Amino acid sequence: MAQGGGPGCLERNDWICGEYLRTRSQELLDATLQHVGITVVSVLLGLLVAFPLALLARHRRGVAGPVLGLTTVLYTVPSLAMFALLTPVFGVSPSVVVTGLVLYSLTILVRNILAGLDGVPAEVREAARGMGYGSARLLFEVELPLALPALVAGVRIATVSTVAMTTIGSVVGYGGLGNLIASGMEGFFKAEVLTASVLCVLLALVADLLLLGLQRLLTPWTRPRSGGRRVRRGAAVAKAVG
Repeated sequence: MAQGGGPGCLERNDWICGEYLRTRSQELLDATLQHVGITVVSVLLGLLVAFPLALLARHRRGVAGPVLGLTTVLYTVPSLAMFALLTPVFGVSPSVVVTGLVLYSLTILVRNILAGLDGVPAEVREAARGMGYGSARLLFEVELPLALPALVAGVRIATVSTVAMTTIGSVVGYGGLGNLIASGMEGFFKAEVLTASVLCVLLALVADLLLLGLQRLLTPWTRPRSGGRRVRRGAAVAKAVG
C-alpha cells in the first residue's frame, strides 16, 4: 500500500521495491530452493560421473584425448539445443535441466581432477608403493588428498557456473530463479528481474565461499601457520611413507 496516497513502488514499477519482497516472499523462497536443489544435485552427479572418467583418462592415456575432447564438445553445445535434445528422452521435467548441467560440468571437473592427480609428486607415489600401498590405498590415502586443492577448485568453478546456467532451465519451467527473471522480462517487471538476478549472484557467492571454507578445512597443510611456515602435505606424506 502506498504511503500518503501516492503510487507505491509496485505501481511505479521501480527496480528496488520492498513491497515486492514482502508480498512475493514465498514465491522467491520457492524459486530459490528449486535453484539450490537443481544446482546441488547437478554438481554432485557431475562429480560422480567425472571422477571415474578422470581415472580412466589417467590410466589409459589412449582414451584421455577422446574423453577430454567429448566433454569439451558437450560444453560447446548451446543450452537451448541441449535441452531440446534431452526433452524427448526425459520429457519436460527437472531431469532435463539436471542432465544438461551435469554434461556441462564435466569438462571442468574432469580436467581439474586429472590435473590434481597428475600433480602428485612421483617420489611420493614411489615411497608409498615401497611401503606396500596398493593401487586403491595409494589413490584414496595419498593421491586424492594431495589433489584436493585442484579438485575443489574445479568444484567451485563448476558450482558457480551451474548456479548461473540453472536459469536457462526456465525454458522448460524448471529454472528456479530463472523462471522469475524470464517472467519479469516478459512483462518488464523491474523489481522481479532485479531481485531474482541479485539472488542468483548471492547464491553463487555464498556457494563459492562455502566451498572455499571446505577446501581450507580439508587442506590445513596449505594454510600458513602462526610462524609463517607452510606445511606441505606432500612433504608430510613423503616423510610418513618414506
